[in-house]
Amino acid sequence: MPEMRDDTTIGAVFGATVAAHAERPFLAVPANEARGYLPEGFEITYAEASRRVEALAAAYRDAGYGVGHRVATLLENRPEHVLHKLALNGLGVCVVPINPDYRPAEIAYLLDHSEPDAILALGARLPSIEQALAESTHRPPPVVAFESFATGSLPLPSRPAQGQSPSPETLASILYTSGTTGRPKGCMLSHGYEVASGAWYASLGGVAGLRRGADRIYNPLPLYHANSGVVSLMGAIVTGNCQIQPDRFHPQRWWREVAETGATVVHYLGVIAPVLLKLPEGEFERRHKVRFGIGAGIEPELHAAFEKRFGFPMVELWGMTEMVRVLGDVDEPRQVGTRAFGRAMPGVEVRVVDDGGHDVPDESPGELLVRHSAETPRRGCFSGYLKDEAATEAAWAGGWFHTGDVVWRGADGMLHFVERKKNIIRRSGENIAAAEIEAVLLTHADVQQVAVMAVKDELRDEEVLACVVLKRALDPRDAANALFQHCNQRLAYYKPPGWVHIVDTLPTTGTQKIQKHNIYPAGTDPRTLPDMIDLRALKRRSS
Repeated sequence: MPEMRDDTTIGAVFGATVAAHAERPFLAVPANEARGYLPEGFEITYAEASRRVEALAAAYRDAGYGVGHRVATLLENRPEHVLHKLALNGLGVCVVPINPDYRPAEIAYLLDHSEPDAILALGARLPSIEQALAESTHRPPPVVAFESFATGSLPLPSRPAQGQSPSPETLASILYTSGTTGRPKGCMLSHGYEVASGAWYASLGGVAGLRRGADRIYNPLPLYHANSGVVSLMGAIVTGNCQIQPDRFHPQRWWREVAETGATVVHYLGVIAPVLLKLPEGEFERRHKVRFGIGAGIEPELHAAFEKRFGFPMVELWGMTEMVRVLGDVDEPRQVGTRAFGRAMPGVEVRVVDDGGHDVPDESPGELLVRHSAETPRRGCFSGYLKDEAATEAAWAGGWFHTGDVVWRGADGMLHFVERKKNIIRRSGENIAAAEIEAVLLTHADVQQVAVMAVKDELRDEEVLACVVLKRALDPRDAANALFQHCNQRLAYYKPPGWVHIVDTLPTTGTQKIQKHNIYPAGTDPRTLPDMIDLRALKRRSS
């Protein structure tokens, strides 16, 4: 059974690992001459990381930061994100990472909602922060440019700290995740939660257990997400292992970086497998030391082919920001190609229920509900949604956390993923709330009605489709492009619709609620319709 270990703090665990594994590597960045920072690569031991963390903590402490304060950070996937997090968490300061793909309006919402006491950002990101602050009603102290942190004086917080000694219940992070009602929700994660998440992952066992002081975890996913910033990072720390942190997923560089950095574990999303399988055979793809990959969303028909070509198991798992005690199909014989992601176990009890909350028979699809136990259902789970107790309690209705994921359970207890019940589009690992896109589109002067939904995408799992009723007759392609730009100016690049369908009407109920399930006949692939407009090529990162 995996460890719970939620009775300690991040600082205490990091300190114990430094004492036991001082000269072992802690954090690495692959060499990449095309990257704007550390092109030659980077690696730091636990001892050196501890010295840097202590220096950063001293600067924050001297400026008066401690328990109860929040600092928003925009440091991308750079190693400084990790070092500043450890320094701030060690003092009991809560870190609020900002998605670097957010537009100023989205950052403004995050600042208004989380009310940080300070903002730390890369110099190149300061214009976005300043524009966000101009739109925000929250007025934290001046923004600190990361590059001048060591030499400049930190702004003093406007309120005193509630202490400088965090407890396991002290908040370590607030991570924003898309909800079904529009605006992202702030998931509050405590020290005990983050440590327990890493300890649980580290002790999964089977083909996926971490070896103490012997593994190197290559994780190309963003540090503002729980996967890299909590699960694998804390998994590495509790076992004295090294996290390898590239800036993002680079298909052409993947195998070279994995091989040259000596990675023994790789983290993946479903989008990664088809991209790597389409690459021609290369010299590095069999020179690696990878023992297993761990992630979610690999297409069943690609699962066995990937393992055969590249020579290691790809372990499908389940988890979410609110509950990252991950479950995984870790024991042989694994159920490759079935979307299997593990079984219930002590510490993660499971129900599969219908829309009325009644348990469904094995082999039948239903919503996945989870809890720790009947006595302590919320142990090891997130602390709640920031400033939204109603949403927190609704998610915990009946003493079980409602995940919004549809699964089925086999007679052997194995759980298999089917789809998301919630109105969420899953694109390249990002959760996108349909309601958020609908709200933005409805602010356009030409939009009468809109329904946003997910459509299948062979490369990115799902893509955003917007069905739009216009107020006046316009050329459909011109209108679609205008609507895309309207969204793209206000939302992160991956959120605007990749497909737009201009329609005359949308089916509604008697109360004028749009019936999304009746827009297209059953079995129809909307992408094949002759008047569907493909805008996917417009979705590009701005940096």
